[in-house]
Amino acid sequence: MPENKKEIIIVQISDIHVGESEFVPSLLTRCVDEINELKPDIALITGDLTGMGYRREYETVKNYISPIKCKNLIIQPGNHDSRNVGYMHFEDIFGERYKSYKTDDLIIVAADSSEPDLDNGQIGREYYKWIKNEFKDSEPEILKVFMMHHHLIPIPNTGRERNIVNDAGDVLEVLVDSEVDLVLCGHKHVPYIWRVEDLYILTAGTVSSLRLRGKIEPNYNIIYIREDEIDIYRRYPFDRVEKILGLRRKTVKSKLNDRFVKASPKYK
Repeated sequence: MPENKKEIIIVQISDIHVGESEFVPSLLTRCVDEINELKPDIALITGDLTGMGYRREYETVKNYISPIKCKNLIIQPGNHDSRNVGYMHFEDIFGERYKSYKTDDLIIVAADSSEPDLDNGQIGREYYKWIKNEFKDSEPEILKVFMMHHHLIPIPNTGRERNIVNDAGDVLEVLVDSEVDLVLCGHKHVPYIWRVEDLYILTAGTVSSLRLRGKIEPNYNIIYIREDEIDIYRRYPFDRVEKILGLRRKTVKSKLNDRFVKASPKYK
């Protein structure tokens, strides 16, 4: 593989579920140790830190993840975190639920997709303009990343489809129009990747819960960003690291639907 001048390492963990009987503390503490050994530029947590959104669960998970030495740690709530109005505790302990992180090389926009005491979620049309503005006027070579907890499109082996945000179509169009490169999700503990237009949608598994589907094991994602490529690895705490996929970055993007809806000259 040719060596590139720039490399950014992003770790994505998700669905910790502190407070549930299936939560395994040693998996999470091992993951924290592995993150500190890797020394990533950015660490992301895409929701479901807790089981029921209780204050004590938030305080416990804060104690678990506070040893992470990565200075750029971005945390989002999930549907479990908004149970029992738990999003209020999230804001007290971890700050804003809508935030962005920008450097000369990338933009990360994080939006809360959870709804209080509901398993389904949405982004909400009141945030579409904010999302567009956060990505607006960036140079083509800047990597654009969007974070949310719920699925943006259906994921196989996750049961009856009720896991995508209610406004998935509108959100998808906002992100495609904003020329976003990568969407990072969690939610149903099933790692998967889809490509829509020139957008990649990457879902993480659970890092520390035994609420697993089929033969899936607890895991998390490691993403290497280079000038013209993205390498995605999956790591299993205490165990192996696997390269899942290598992607070519595209700085010039197109939208198929623009051609689909464009009127034919003979009808003008």
